[in-house]
Amino acid sequence: MFSISRTDKRLAVQLQEKIDTKTKPPGSLGQLESVALKVGLIQQSLTPELKRPHMLVFAGDHGVAREGVSPFPQEVTLQMVLNFLNGGAAINVFCRQHDIELEVVNSGVSGELPKHPKLYDACIARGTASYLNGAAMTDEQVKQALQRGADQMARVAAGGCNVVGFGEMGIGNTSSAALLMHQLTGIPLVECVGRGTGLDEKGVLKKLAILQQASACYLEDNGGNKDHNPLRILARFGGFEIAMMCGAMLKAAELNMLVLVDGFIATSALLVAQALYPDVLDYCVFTHQSDESGHCKMLEHLNVQPLLQLDLRLGEGSGVAVAYPLIASSVAFLNEMASFADAGVSGEAVAAGEKGKSAGNGN
Repeated sequence: MFSISRTDKRLAVQLQEKIDTKTKPPGSLGQLESVALKVGLIQQSLTPELKRPHMLVFAGDHGVAREGVSPFPQEVTLQMVLNFLNGGAAINVFCRQHDIELEVVNSGVSGELPKHPKLYDACIARGTASYLNGAAMTDEQVKQALQRGADQMARVAAGGCNVVGFGEMGIGNTSSAALLMHQLTGIPLVECVGRGTGLDEKGVLKKLAILQQASACYLEDNGGNKDHNPLRILARFGGFEIAMMCGAMLKAAELNMLVLVDGFIATSALLVAQALYPDVLDYCVFTHQSDESGHCKMLEHLNVQPLLQLDLRLGEGSGVAVAYPLIASSVAFLNEMASFADAGVSGEAVAAGEKGKSAGNGN
C-alpha cells in the first residue's frame, strides 16, 4: 500500500562534517545535532528547510468508552473537537505561538459536527464497536482508515508542507493504545495501562481488568494463539483516529516528510506503522516522553530517544507543538552557524581546549 525505503545515508558523511565543523566543540549541541542530521538525510540536502509546519489532529470515538475505562463520558470527544475549532485548547495556543497550521480530521466522532474551514470530514462511522466482544473495526474499515489518513496527508503535502505532527482526541483511546502496545511489543498489559485522563488507583484497576478481559477474549478467538498481524491487531483494538494517524504517518514517510511523533497514543499508531514498514523510523523525531504509564517502554521498544520529558500527558499533539522550536533550532544552526573556517577560529584549538576541560573535570 505504501512505498517506504530507508533514507539514503550517502550524504551522512558530508552532513556530519558540516555539523562537526561549526564553531563549537563536537557533539556539544547534543540531540539538536542528531535532529539536524536526520532532517538533512530525509531531505537529502546540506541546507534543509522546514516548510509550512502542520498539526493534524484526528478525532474519533471508542465503543469501549461506555464500559467505564475513562472518568469522562464519550460526549467529551465532540465537545473537545468544538473547542479545537473555536481555538480554545492547549494545542491551539501552542500552534498559534509557533506558527504551526492546525487542522482537525473527523475520523469517527459520535455526534454531529458543524462545517468549519479547519475541519475535514473523513468519518468512517460514529465511533468504533466495543472490543470486549469482538473487533473494534472491520478489516475493510481499517483499510479505509489507513487510506483516508494517507489522503489527508497527501492533501497537506500538496500545499507545500514538509514537516508534520500528529495529535488525537478520543475518550477511551489510551485503552486502545495500551492494548496495541501489549499486542505489538509483548510487554505485560499491567505495564501498558495508565491513568489516561485522570483515573484514580481504583479506576486504573478497573480499566486494567476490562482490558485484560478484552485481551483474553482475543486470545480465545484466535484459538489460544498470539496474533502477529499488525492490521488484525489494529482492527481488533484500535480506533479510527489511531488508524488514520498510522496511514498519515506512513504517507508522510513515503513523501519524504519529517514526522513529529507526540505521546502515548500517537506512538501506538507509530508502533503499528513500524510493524508494517520498519523503515518509517528513519523519518520520525520523537518529541517527548509522556507521563502516561507505558510510554517510556514504548520508546525503549523502538530504541528511540525523545527530545523532551516534561511530564505531559494531554495528547492533542501538545508535545509536538512545544518541541517544534527545537526542531527549528536544529535546522537553523545547520544552515546559519559559522564554521571554523568562516569565523577564522581554529577547530583544533577548540577541540584541544574541550579535551583539557574534560581531563580537568570541567574546570
